[in-house]
Amino acid sequence: MLVLAHISDLHLDGSTRATERAERVRDRLWGLPGQVDALLVTGDIADHGAEAEYEEAARILGLRATDTPFPVLTCPGNHDSRAPYRKALLRQPPADGPVNSVRVFDGGAVLMCDSSVPGNDEGALDEETYAWIEETLDGLGGRFPVLLAFHHPPVALHHPLPDSYRLGEPRALAALVERRPEIAGFLTGHAHTAAATSFAGRPLVVGPGVTWTLRLPWEGEQVADRDAPVGLAFHVLDDEGRLTSHFRVIT
Repeated sequence: MLVLAHISDLHLDGSTRATERAERVRDRLWGLPGQVDALLVTGDIADHGAEAEYEEAARILGLRATDTPFPVLTCPGNHDSRAPYRKALLRQPPADGPVNSVRVFDGGAVLMCDSSVPGNDEGALDEETYAWIEETLDGLGGRFPVLLAFHHPPVALHHPLPDSYRLGEPRALAALVERRPEIAGFLTGHAHTAAATSFAGRPLVVGPGVTWTLRLPWEGEQVADRDAPVGLAFHVLDDEGRLTSHFRVIT
């Protein structure tokens, strides 16, 4: 069994407000009386893609600490910038190619895929990323269920803002899923609202936004609810590949 905490869309910009909200959810997670296997952060970690924003993210998320209670897994969003992300957040040589990585656990694996398109708010998984997914899944050999994590949802969420900038060419992803029964589900961000749906016959869960929450059309005209509490999700992937998700708010 694999247990993940999941947050998204921190949009750290150097402001006291953004920092406080990110630290609030960090403190809740670091103070859990029980153990989760990892924290997953599905993109838009920085607001402007600046090195200083990633340095702050690394501090808040404990990426430079030796006593972090569990691993922190990240993937980029449309507000992130690949070269500073690599340099300041991951301490890797700066480069402009997609930032893809995998983490293998006893009960499953998480593939963090880069759906960002430099200079654009829309999302896409490019040929390099699809090739990496196939190669990584081949290496895992179907031994356990796998979750794909990326920023942009590939389906409509019934709000004009996120639906205008979702993942492009979803049929390519659906074709991949059809060939790969070990893919148990998808974890995304971008929409700033906790949501659960399905894609290509697999569960798809959107992590809640840390910085603000999306108001749905029937909740009012103003898009961003900046007074809503910070959101957090917990996902349980069992040995049969069943994904169960729980949602919390942090006041």
